[in-house]
Amino acid sequence: MFVDRVILFIKGGHGGRGKVSFYRAKYVMKGPPDGGDGGHGGNVIIKAIPGTDSLAAVSHIKHWKAERGGDGGVNNRHGANGKDVTMIVPPGTVIRDRDRGHVLKDLTNPYEEIIVAKGGYGGRGNRHFANSVNRSPRVAEPGEEGEERWIALELKLIADVGLIGLPNAGKSTMLSRLSRAQPEIADYPFTTKFPNLGVVQFGHEHGFVLADLPGLIEGAHSGVGLGLEFLRHVERTRVLIHLIEPFPLDGSDPIANYLAIRKELDLYSKELTNKPEVIAISKAELTDSDEIRKKLQQETGKEIMAVSAATGQGLSILVNHVMKVLKETQPEPVVKPRPNIPFPEMPAAQVSVETS
Repeated sequence: MFVDRVILFIKGGHGGRGKVSFYRAKYVMKGPPDGGDGGHGGNVIIKAIPGTDSLAAVSHIKHWKAERGGDGGVNNRHGANGKDVTMIVPPGTVIRDRDRGHVLKDLTNPYEEIIVAKGGYGGRGNRHFANSVNRSPRVAEPGEEGEERWIALELKLIADVGLIGLPNAGKSTMLSRLSRAQPEIADYPFTTKFPNLGVVQFGHEHGFVLADLPGLIEGAHSGVGLGLEFLRHVERTRVLIHLIEPFPLDGSDPIANYLAIRKELDLYSKELTNKPEVIAISKAELTDSDEIRKKLQQETGKEIMAVSAATGQGLSILVNHVMKVLKETQPEPVVKPRPNIPFPEMPAAQVSVETS
């Protein structure tokens, strides 16, 4: 089951109570206070671990609570600290405060983590309250409450390339041909109900992550179809492959369909229209599909590729072109010049010669 949005209640562990106690031993009438401190409550931690692409693993638990700290003991014994609770999510998860709406953390990198609810500090035992006036305090702190809040987790898949286009444009079939992904494929619209990821290999050492992003139709930015649910996944991609069906089943115009999808991207976010785009006519094995490609190329003024997932036509050219665009969009690492620091002068060696 694919889950990319979930709301959870989290609470840090309560701090343990401080102890009221006095030292007792044989022949000791009134010993000093020796009440130990309570243990700190556990934290609730969210950590991004690669290997998953859904929030389904955390969605079935609606309340996440860390362990309470142990109470202090006699003889200045400190209570045990509560154990932390770690929630595992995929990289690309955005953590928001549900009530305030602000972003707590965007876990874009693997193994990033954040404490979303801190545990309370343990209460101090009565030994901390002894002074010259009150040498036998009978008071201790109860321990602090742990932080609690409602959070909203929103997954934005991290993929290098995103496949977009109207339903039945052949996106899932293309993904299955270019990678080892096995999405559900059928001849009716909205077969794909959630994004699918696949790794496209290019040679022995290179490749990229390809995502099939479903549900983009006219009006998707306002909640029509499945577009509003999955448009946010497009934000993470660096390059878009726009597949256009030459002969749609509903008889619509391929050029109008292309412009409609571009409009939806623009209405959702201006940044999406600025992403590098590779346009391809799918199902190139169909008769007269090349005429549609030439017409679209003339209307848009952009290079239009012809590909076929059924016959494999143009797939290698498409992958080569995408790899080239990815290299062009790859930010160059900032190499700071090494400072020209002269080596310190070494002192001359001290040689002593003994004469007999």
